[in-house]
Amino acid sequence: MTSYPRLAARTARFTLGIPRNLTVSPDGRRVRYLRTPDGVTRTGQLWEHDVSTGEERVLVDPDALLGGEGEQLSAQERARRERTREGGAGLVGYSLDADGDRAAFALSGRAWVADLRTGEVTALPSAGAVVDPRIDPTGRRVAYSSGGALRVVETDGSRDVALAEPDSPTQVWGLADFIAAEELSRFRGFWWAPDGSTLLVERYDEAPVPTWFVSDPEHPEREPVAQRYPAAGSPNAEVSLWLVTLDGSRTEVVWDRDRLEYLASVTWTDHGRPVVQVLSRDQRTAQVLAVDVGDGSTEVLRELSDPAWVEVTSPPRFGPGGRLVSVEDTDGARRLVVDGRPVSPTDWQVRSLVSVGVDAVVATASQEPTEVQVVRLGYDGSLEPLTSGAAVHSAVVGGPTTVVLRSGLDRVGTTVSVTGELAPDDGHVVVASEPAPFEPTVQLLHAGPRSLRTAVLFPRDHVRGSRRLPVLMDPYGGPHAQRVLASARMFLEPQWLADQGFCVVVTDGRGTPGRGPAWEREVLDSLAAVTLADQVDALEAVAAEFPDDVDTTRVGITGWSYGGYLSALAVLARPDVFHAAVAGAPVTEWRLYDTAYTERYLGDPGERPDVYDRNSLIPLAADLERPLMLVHGLADDNVMAAHTLQLSSALLAAGRPHTVLPLSGVTHMTTAETVAENLKLLQVDFLRTHLQG
Repeated sequence: MTSYPRLAARTARFTLGIPRNLTVSPDGRRVRYLRTPDGVTRTGQLWEHDVSTGEERVLVDPDALLGGEGEQLSAQERARRERTREGGAGLVGYSLDADGDRAAFALSGRAWVADLRTGEVTALPSAGAVVDPRIDPTGRRVAYSSGGALRVVETDGSRDVALAEPDSPTQVWGLADFIAAEELSRFRGFWWAPDGSTLLVERYDEAPVPTWFVSDPEHPEREPVAQRYPAAGSPNAEVSLWLVTLDGSRTEVVWDRDRLEYLASVTWTDHGRPVVQVLSRDQRTAQVLAVDVGDGSTEVLRELSDPAWVEVTSPPRFGPGGRLVSVEDTDGARRLVVDGRPVSPTDWQVRSLVSVGVDAVVATASQEPTEVQVVRLGYDGSLEPLTSGAAVHSAVVGGPTTVVLRSGLDRVGTTVSVTGELAPDDGHVVVASEPAPFEPTVQLLHAGPRSLRTAVLFPRDHVRGSRRLPVLMDPYGGPHAQRVLASARMFLEPQWLADQGFCVVVTDGRGTPGRGPAWEREVLDSLAAVTLADQVDALEAVAAEFPDDVDTTRVGITGWSYGGYLSALAVLARPDVFHAAVAGAPVTEWRLYDTAYTERYLGDPGERPDVYDRNSLIPLAADLERPLMLVHGLADDNVMAAHTLQLSSALLAAGRPHTVLPLSGVTHMTTAETVAENLKLLQVDFLRTHLQG
């Protein structure tokens, strides 16, 4: 029988086979999406769903196009997928023209265009490996980045020209810089004008950024890979934005880049001028700017400030009638703002914009932070929930058709419903994911005085009051991410861990989304103290709720990335509470992590060394008295392996025994089946040894 860890790796945690990247044609008649043919194949195909009939068909099959040849990815494409945490193959993205009749996509380093009416798929000529090809709204041309240049090719393959080329090896046109993609959730580097005559193109130059080296110790014959890494306090890439016409003429977009160096977002709709949002290095000031497409000058539409940081959410944009629509933090809530006026109720936290209409906006929002609903927000201040219940919802809209994805606590799995005047009552898109081997049994608590959203899972055969189990805390626990959501799939791995003989506790503390701006900003300057205190509070609340079922003299903690930081911190700072830890890819020294994330919460290390010292694990090394396993991928280009190695060196210098598990060739994601399976089994064995005896 296949073990759960191997099955989870094989199915990408049961996400393969779920439709993604959904779009609806402007007339609402067709839904296009990417989906793997089943729940274990990683190759994404482009599909189409007929809204009226429910019929589905494959539009693009990568295996058929490649004819059995293996897929080849450039270094830039691999890096782009690492930023987006993309572990799939085949088609992982596509773009459509304004009518939804033609699609462009990348496959094996080439640009392709598909006529969705006839089914004809054509490989376009290109100069070098293609990254992020995007068709223009008229369907006549495809722009793409290659070798640092921004190029455009006609969809009939007749003309492939470079519109902008780098002046140096460190300069790149048409791709998102590292910070934008890793920390600002902006993954694009160019945007077509609605009429296809012009593009807005990012140019970045990494010359000021320090060079770090990522080596592969398993292969000493290979040279280390040089990487520009903007660690906290060091220079960022120089980022600028340009209007580029099809004849290659370029005009720089002008704003105060010395004061506002981060290019956070760009939108260009057919309702007005391009809109960009820029952000200061300390992230306490942001401007929303309209761009004059004639001379590149900008007009300030909104100026935002916050004593902690300005939250970057859905990109501001012009909607019908020229309204400026944005999501901003105001009056203690994350609200829909139209032409500078907050219109959504303060008891809802708006998460993202889905579509902008004439009279209203469709968005995702939360009243209860564990649930995400789709709502209709009127410009008159009205709010109409379009979904309900204990679940996580998202949506796409086109014409009269709305497609809603739902993942709830009632069962493991995702449903994709299609509604609107063209759809039958039971309209749905087929989901081909692998069935989960079990259903998790989750109890959600509002734990402690702060009502921390907390999930508790016992072994499925556990009888209440029959025995006191060791506790395993399983957090992420850091800013900008939630683990406790009303989605059963989120708790498959915690349930498997619980079935190994633990009471597993998952807690979202301060800093996590869904509970408003003030809640998120409580971590300012105090990542370590605040996030660890919330884990301790949650543990105490669970012990009080289940006094005959948990043993607080045997408490372990495990996590990855920020969860790894929190796990190592727990045994270093609170050995009175935590008795063993497994820390995966932990940030151990914030001076080694990137600028935008770290400086948002801790400031400049040159100006605030005491803040960095308080949040670092290195000074705590001599305090270790509990078992600690450190796990790290040696090819990780996000949280560098230096984090684990520096903490290990400090522990060794202090004479503190610990375990280090290096993963050769592994990045921040662990996708290989055997590695993922054996890694999880080794972690559980470590925790069992030290908590169960």
